[in-house]
Amino acid sequence: MKAPRIARSGDRYPQQIDRAPSTLLAGAVPWLSVMLASAAPGWAFIASAPIVPPLGLMVLLGWRLLRPGLLPLWAGLPLGLFDDLYSGQPLGSAILLWSLAMIVLEIVETRFPWRNFLQDWMAAAGLLSAAIFFGTVFANLTGGSTRLSVMNPQLLIAVLGYPVIGRLVAVLDRFRLLNVRVLG
Repeated sequence: MKAPRIARSGDRYPQQIDRAPSTLLAGAVPWLSVMLASAAPGWAFIASAPIVPPLGLMVLLGWRLLRPGLLPLWAGLPLGLFDDLYSGQPLGSAILLWSLAMIVLEIVETRFPWRNFLQDWMAAAGLLSAAIFFGTVFANLTGGSTRLSVMNPQLLIAVLGYPVIGRLVAVLDRFRLLNVRVLG
């Protein structure tokens, strides 16, 4: 049996007896944050043009780029289904696009395991651009009539807003790893 570690004055989260990170909290925060971000654009306001970026995808990319092994590769399927149900996109578009984004990030992770934030930002910008473009194409194929130029504000907000989402995901990750038994 391992003896508890003595807390030093510099420890931010000292280990205490019977205080371990909650496995339920550690596993649920990434999933719930992506689902909450997918549902959030419908709460804010209704606009005549698409300007709200795909927040669910941005949070998913943030988790995947911050903690590559945390969400499994197949997480794009159920989270994409949840986003399709809330966003009003044709059923299957986010499932396909989010799953492909997870596969692309897995390839990037295996080829370039040492990256910096700028490279992660560029990877997220490319994936967000592709998702917005192909999401518009899928919507137009199923009866929509949106010009691609209308998507420029949404694309700009998504690419420039990714660092804010990345920071939010980092805060959620710190909360997830607190050494206090919150749940479970």
